[in-house]
Amino acid sequence: MILGKLWNAVAAQFNKLANAIRGYDPIAEMQLEYDRSVEQLKEGREGLAQYRALVERVQRQVDNQAKVVATLEAKVKAFLNAGDRDGAAKFALDLRRAKEDMAENQKQLAIHEQAYQNNLLKIKHAVEKLEDVKHKITKYDADLKMSRAEAELSQIATQFNFNVTTDFGQAEQIIQDQIDRNRGRVRVAADLSGEGVEDIKREISIEKTLAEDALKDFEKEQGLATPETIGAGPANKQLGPSTKQLEPLPEIP
Repeated sequence: MILGKLWNAVAAQFNKLANAIRGYDPIAEMQLEYDRSVEQLKEGREGLAQYRALVERVQRQVDNQAKVVATLEAKVKAFLNAGDRDGAAKFALDLRRAKEDMAENQKQLAIHEQAYQNNLLKIKHAVEKLEDVKHKITKYDADLKMSRAEAELSQIATQFNFNVTTDFGQAEQIIQDQIDRNRGRVRVAADLSGEGVEDIKREISIEKTLAEDALKDFEKEQGLATPETIGAGPANKQLGPSTKQLEPLPEIP
């Protein structure tokens, strides 16, 4: 009695624990129930095998009794043919008892055989149900994992909604503003680079004309002037380096 109360208390604690974790991992819970059912099914199959042994034993008894009946029938006929009615009557009584025992065993055999077939059908049906449960567990496990992944992705997509109202969106806007300012500086520098180009070209042309005049004066002084050089325009080919170098252009910021 004390052990029974102790066991009930322990069982109650296990029930509390099971209720506490119920729903935390439903797939594991289903798998646990499936494993328990498989163990019970194994025990049922072992019991069915033992029951089949009983059926086979009764069947063997019926077969042996059928042989006894056939032997007794042959003896009764033999004694009748020999004219020994007392001997025939004795074997006839044994034959009646053997037939009664065989009939009783045949009834028991039919009952046991039917019970065995019923239990066999139940176990086959249980096996099919377990296979269906196993398939459902696999499917539910995959669906549950997929749904969790979809939920996490949905949450991530919500958290990373990049717009100008979020910190990331504001940072992105600042970067774009800096890019626009840098591009603006480049455009201004390009536009300003064209200023003074015409003045520079005119200075170069004047410098070239002055150089040609200086060369003509030198040729006259040295007696190197010819009618061709006196009437020639600006030289088409540079004979030497210019005596005056152009100053470098100021660097445009």
